[in-house]
Amino acid sequence: MPPPIPVSNVDDQRLADYVALTDVHLRRKLETAHGLFVAEGERVIRRAIAAGYQVRSLLVTQDRLAGLADLAASCPGPVYVIAPAAAEALTGYRVHRGPLASMHRRPLPAVAGLMAAVTDRKGAAARVVVLEDIVDHANVGAIFRCAAALGFDAVILAPRCADPLYRRAVKVSMGAVFSVPYARLDDWRHGLGGLRQAGFRMLALTPAPDAVPIGPVPAGGPIALLVGTEGDGLSARWLAAADLRVRIPMSGGVSSLNVASAAAIACYLLGPAGQNSYSGGEAGSPRAAREV
Repeated sequence: MPPPIPVSNVDDQRLADYVALTDVHLRRKLETAHGLFVAEGERVIRRAIAAGYQVRSLLVTQDRLAGLADLAASCPGPVYVIAPAAAEALTGYRVHRGPLASMHRRPLPAVAGLMAAVTDRKGAAARVVVLEDIVDHANVGAIFRCAAALGFDAVILAPRCADPLYRRAVKVSMGAVFSVPYARLDDWRHGLGGLRQAGFRMLALTPAPDAVPIGPVPAGGPIALLVGTEGDGLSARWLAAADLRVRIPMSGGVSSLNVASAAAIACYLLGPAGQNSYSGGEAGSPRAAREV
């Protein structure tokens, strides 16, 4: 592999992939136009490579290069080395988590194809999370991490949902966005119809007091957990389209949880861990399970 390339000028066009990483609007335009995303941190970059994403280039600060020699040596693209102060001026924040990698995106699968693959592989036990217009990248990343950790098979995104490959979403997910398959709906208004046609039973997560208390779900077909945007929750249209509305019982005067926290609880109860608790009678709420 070619040796690392020192770069001192932050206006050098070879570093254009890394400009203003904290400017969400600029990054949307740049990353979409060039089919790239930026991964931050050695562990996340290694997970992206292991998942088959191709590296465009690697950016390393001078003080971190020695400790990343093996990663730099294995990188198929150029490795740029820059002073820490210059890295901060280039990216817009203090780069302290090690390297940054510009990586090629891959085409997303069609929702129908992904649902078919999931059900073929898992059958009635298939579980997916469907996100409606969640715009906070940290919440999207956290939900991907929950889906991976709690045994969900895929994530489906509404058209206006935040990009899972935006740097902050990738970082918060700890690379789970690379291991959980996902697809994006083309049509918010009628997109859930494809899930129904694929045989998924849709459970809408809502804090509404008249919703059914959530619990482990007895076997009976694949499940799609619908999770709504921060603050407003699921739209009236998606709530109406669901087969069942479920809630997490609250106490202490708290009306609801952060969307990522709520999704984590629901994924646990609806996933393999919750199923095992239901089957073995060791945990969970049998009454809630029967109701759901």
